[in-house]
Amino acid sequence: MYINPYGADPVTLAADLANRRPRTTRELVDRCREAGVTIDRSASDADLDEVDTFLDAWLVVVDTTAPHGRADALNALLAEHSAPPRLTDHDGHWHVHYRADDVSFARLLTAMFAVGTALHLTSRGIDRLARCAADDCDAVFADTTRNGRKTYCSTRCTNRCAVRRHRARA
Repeated sequence: MYINPYGADPVTLAADLANRRPRTTRELVDRCREAGVTIDRSASDADLDEVDTFLDAWLVVVDTTAPHGRADALNALLAEHSAPPRLTDHDGHWHVHYRADDVSFARLLTAMFAVGTALHLTSRGIDRLARCAADDCDAVFADTTRNGRKTYCSTRCTNRCAVRRHRARA
């Protein structure tokens, strides 16, 4: 997966995996491939466990709303899961990796998620990662909207809450 300067793709995939945890290694690999991750190494059950553990720590970033606290939580993930940036052309074009070449499948993903989240929060705003505002939903989302005012995880939750507000006024 190409990490664009805004980090939208990795942070969106991290949110999707946090909301619907993969139950098998095959499911993890398939969902990553569908999201555009280049799969160039094998994955094991240990990778699934490591990604699951990372997502628990990543949710601390989501649930920490104070800007400095959120930055501290994300900095801890970056320190543990990423490496200094370096140029590579392993797939025919030059780009930056934030990890070593020989890392496990899980470490490839966790580095991508940590760096993608950092890019997303620094380019779009430190508050652009949240849980759905619907009372009956706790899904996570990365706000990639232009105006930065997304409060619900999906159109479905947005519409359900709008209907509830309308009925409450009637």
